[in-house]
Amino acid sequence: MTIPASVLVVGASVGGLAVVEALRREGYTGALTLLGAERHPPYDRPPLSKKVLSGAWEPDRTRLRQDAALAQLAATMILGEQAVHLDVLGRAVTTASGRRLTAEAIVIATGLEPRRLPGQEPWAGVHVLRTLDDAVALRADLLAGSQVVVVGDGVLGAEAAATARGMGRAVTLVGPQSTLLASQLGPQIGGYLAELHQRQGVQLRLGVAVEALVGDGERVRGVRLADGELLPAEVVVVAIGSRPATDWLTDSGLRLADGVVCDSRCRAAEGIYAVGDVARWHHEGLGTALRLENRSNAVEQGAAVAANIVGKDRPYAPVPFFWTDQYEVKIQVHGWAPADAQVAIVEGSPEAGQFAALYGSGGKVVGVLGWNMVKQTRSLRQHVVERTDWSLVKSLRAS
Repeated sequence: MTIPASVLVVGASVGGLAVVEALRREGYTGALTLLGAERHPPYDRPPLSKKVLSGAWEPDRTRLRQDAALAQLAATMILGEQAVHLDVLGRAVTTASGRRLTAEAIVIATGLEPRRLPGQEPWAGVHVLRTLDDAVALRADLLAGSQVVVVGDGVLGAEAAATARGMGRAVTLVGPQSTLLASQLGPQIGGYLAELHQRQGVQLRLGVAVEALVGDGERVRGVRLADGELLPAEVVVVAIGSRPATDWLTDSGLRLADGVVCDSRCRAAEGIYAVGDVARWHHEGLGTALRLENRSNAVEQGAAVAANIVGKDRPYAPVPFFWTDQYEVKIQVHGWAPADAQVAIVEGSPEAGQFAALYGSGGKVVGVLGWNMVKQTRSLRQHVVERTDWSLVKSLRAS
């Protein structure tokens, strides 16, 4: 394999930056360009819904690297320019301003776009939370308003609700699932998280859909649910999921199906790769296509793509990992938590506020969750890697 003389990374968030840094660590000496749609230098997204929103961090603290560290990468950074077209055969990207950038290899790292409620755009006081600017705008409204409705019962919605409640706001969280984070944690442990929010004073309206936003013509004043209930609101946070940012690729010829479809090397076409939230790649260990939305995956996948660009030809087959911090609780998950999985608490207890649990499916351990148990969770991860027989879990609990 011939190592490309130039690489263009489209997307200047954690995944894109991870590719550039990993290429330099691999000894790559070719030309590197990092193209980002936002005006900000690469920054970290997980703190947005917690540290930035609460005011614990100034926005600039989210920067992933300071100017001196970025300069050492010897990469051309083009910020505030959105990619609008990819020419696969010509290995070229056109931006909204008409600029045409070429490279021998291109990495797509454009991430996600937040989903919105129908008709939400005209209303002041209604927010999504994806970018640094989103977090700053939402914080300003939270400081001015006392009644908050969060629409969305996943990770982002739960984190935003926890932060708003920590700021002393009256918070109601609405979502269609039976409990919080049911699709990520399963019903049992999702139920523990729901109980935590209720103890902190969050009002939950779960298992119900939003019918409409209501207001005075300019600013939102409430959220009407499908069952007819009207929830007063001065601020509404819409956290109903995201979709891969692939609109700019619709005429590229790449295969798009819930992301950019790639092989096990994260390659979408000859000389074209994808990383992070936007990449849907073939996981050889699972024998299926997979797309993961978390920071850890973006970093690891960026390193894997860099290795493949320089000719190492390695499949990317990680054990998925994500975490969430809510109130004083840190939840970490390695592997998977299928909705129908068996759950066994093997260390600690929910009553004590610290525990570790294993998830079982198909007779094997497929996931581990830690609730304020960082060290133990890391140790138990090996059972996911080794796919320990579920029949052995009882003895683990006893020991």
